[in-house]
Amino acid sequence: MSEIRGVLRRGRGRHRRRKRVPLKTAAAAAVLVAGSAFAVNAVDDRPECETQARPGGAHDDHRHGTAMGTCGTRPTAAHDHRPEGHGAPEGAGHPPAGGRQAPALTPEPAAGYDRERCGNTSGRVLLSLDDWAYSDPERATRIGAQLQAQGVRAAFFLINKYASQYPQITATLRQQGHWVGSHTWSHRQLTRLTDQELQDELRNGLPGNFLRPPYGDAGPRETEVAASIGQRVCNWTIDTYDWQQSDGAFRDAEAIRTTVREATAEEKNNGVILGHLFSNFPDALSGIINDLRDQGYQMCRNTGPTTDQVPYPLQC
Repeated sequence: MSEIRGVLRRGRGRHRRRKRVPLKTAAAAAVLVAGSAFAVNAVDDRPECETQARPGGAHDDHRHGTAMGTCGTRPTAAHDHRPEGHGAPEGAGHPPAGGRQAPALTPEPAAGYDRERCGNTSGRVLLSLDDWAYSDPERATRIGAQLQAQGVRAAFFLINKYASQYPQITATLRQQGHWVGSHTWSHRQLTRLTDQELQDELRNGLPGNFLRPPYGDAGPRETEVAASIGQRVCNWTIDTYDWQQSDGAFRDAEAIRTTVREATAEEKNNGVILGHLFSNFPDALSGIINDLRDQGYQMCRNTGPTTDQVPYPLQC
């Protein structure tokens, strides 16, 4: 999903035959041309968008070779709809006052920003945990501590209807070295909302510049509104289907682990793994990390506390 952007520049134009002109006229014209060339160069001397080639490694034959830019415009490409699975509540409630987002402090994503990889070009794998642990809110910080002890940084996308009641959870996760992004205010499917409802869901979500839309469902309208408040969409390359239920029970940890282990090299390199705080995904994490390392992959490294501004490209 990475595209290479062309950089538009003024060309020199085609050579043309010109009539001879008197010497004085030619000299005057030369001065004007030189002045014009200086003005053009002054405009065109702005730095080009740098590109970062995805690094090689143990699985080079499967890796994406596309370079990604580090400047440009926000993406507006539509994303295919994801299945509605885990049944998190869609009730809106009354959003809290003052939920307006602060402007992003990091560079805007380039036109080639890969939303499924969340701007990850490190070759490493990013673990992500969505939603909320409804019966045990502190489960999030226990998971965060376990990952921190393993030197792993994860991304947590929290529903602010609940996270706003436990602000210490967000603060602790960031102190533990994890990124914390918005999963909207109440987990409503954004593409089904009116313009005003969409604004409310996004603006009252957890402050920051990272957004995971419920069900991964965000088209051009949703992406544009998110960008207007400084947020970029972050989806995933590997869905563990941990949200699926059979006879009232979620998928077990071993089935979740197997799904990740058997995912393709393309999905793992610069990949993002989707799991949820309320499922058995947290119980599968140790096995998932061991399997990936055995296969030659590394996790995003935990390098210390974070803020609500997630860098682009990801510093994994």
